Amino acid sequence: MRTRNIRNPVKLAALLALAFALAWTVAARTDWFAPDPSIIRMFQEEGSQHSRIMEVMGYLTDVYGPRLTNSPNIRAAAEYTVKTLNDWGLANVHEETWGPFGHGWSSELFDANEIAPQHFPLIAYPKAWTPGTNGPVTAEAVYAKIEKEEDFSTYRGKLKGKFVLTAPMRAVEAQFAAPAHRLTDQELTDLAQLPAPPPPPDQAALDHLHKQLEFNEKLLKFMIGEGPAAWIEPAPHDGGTLTVMAGGPRDPKAPPVPPRVSVDIEHYGRIFRTLEKNIPVTLRIDIANKFYDDNLNSFNIVAEIPGTDKADEVVMLGAHFDSWASGTGATDNAAGSAVTMEAMRILKASNARMRRTVRLALWTGEEEGLLGSRAYVLEHFADRTTMERKPGHAKLSAYFNVDNGTGKIRGIYLQGNEAVRPIFEKWMEPFKPEGMTTLSARGTGGTDHVSFDEVGLPGFQFIQDPIEYDTRTHHTNMDVYERIQEADMKQMAAIVATFVYQTANADALLPRKPLPKR
Repeated sequence: MRTRNIRNPVKLAALLALAFALAWTVAARTDWFAPDPSIIRMFQEEGSQHSRIMEVMGYLTDVYGPRLTNSPNIRAAAEYTVKTLNDWGLANVHEETWGPFGHGWSSELFDANEIAPQHFPLIAYPKAWTPGTNGPVTAEAVYAKIEKEEDFSTYRGKLKGKFVLTAPMRAVEAQFAAPAHRLTDQELTDLAQLPAPPPPPDQAALDHLHKQLEFNEKLLKFMIGEGPAAWIEPAPHDGGTLTVMAGGPRDPKAPPVPPRVSVDIEHYGRIFRTLEKNIPVTLRIDIANKFYDDNLNSFNIVAEIPGTDKADEVVMLGAHFDSWASGTGATDNAAGSAVTMEAMRILKASNARMRRTVRLALWTGEEEGLLGSRAYVLEHFADRTTMERKPGHAKLSAYFNVDNGTGKIRGIYLQGNEAVRPIFEKWMEPFKPEGMTTLSARGTGGTDHVSFDEVGLPGFQFIQDPIEYDTRTHHTNMDVYERIQEADMKQMAAIVATFVYQTANADALLPRKPLPKR
């Protein structure tokens, strides 16, 4: 039911209640059969005895990682993935183009050292979509204390050809807590509840943030005009772990930024404190970054297992395929890509009969704003700005997403779709001994199921144990193969395969929330 142009809040509430009641009626009326234990055992045995999940992980990370969107690596990873899915016997395996996205980019060589007053190699990485130094550069490091616009005049004309630090040194606290963590019973209980209403926005804080963003833009323009050898910036995290993301524009028509380098906070601090003592610091940095403009479009990878009597209806599963460029994109998100690929392999290898077509999608451009999945939803299902729907909108039962690292599945976010609660409760029951116990009434954001949810399609993200996701691996140089938990990955693949199988064979499409108001 559409609620557009309804301005009476009482009437709107009544209509929403009616929509939910109808959805609940469908859920109660339909035979949402419980999983067959023999099917689950078959999936688990296939996934344990013939697993390809860690093999796929090795190729996506060690061989083809990192997988920055539009980079040569992600295109090579896609070729490997398309071949693998074809070898597994999946149908309609192809890359589906979307765009434009912008520059491709890769780091071809990077070497950074302090050479005076002491020599030591810096733990550092170039930021994505920034240029190189055109060979090794040896130059003075300077701290330009630029905290407000008036400070620009102090340093104008003094930074050219130098390695420039502009950020003050931050405090680095001891790490008393273990970085790895599994969800406790209390945390799962809390997740199952609706969150407390958010506090009213702090206008002063919002104003401050807006001013800071404006100042950061002006600082970037100032640095572009000054022409430093490189802009040296302290990376978030500590202990040799660096968060490294973008530092330049993807648009080929945008003005080039200076080389930008994220440095480990402890090494940044050593340089910073030496300069505070008025002792000259000399750095030697060699950066070879490369831009690629031969194809400004990107792509998603799609593969299917055709359905039987309801083949025109679709169940989707997926994960984002791209990563940032310092690690190899293991937990974010080769893990989700490998899990969903393995779920498809299990379904195919088990000869599971499925009434609906099951479609895998691996997205690019997620890290830059869900670009690949939003382009796909726009092409096949609906326009989120107008809510104008395509014929495929009525044929999709659900989309299941995996993108919270390597930790095993502990539940699923309902994304506000309470009508699916009794269904998922039934489907989750066999996996409770493995720790899948929680249905969260709340929604979660920041990943590709949102692209489906925002046009009124059932889109779900699984709840996972965080392991080291936020503390160590998310967008960092430590997001590598060694951080993957093999047993957890196999558990995820069997659960995802089961939920997809159940959805594909249900009598009806999964219940939906009312369409978002536009």
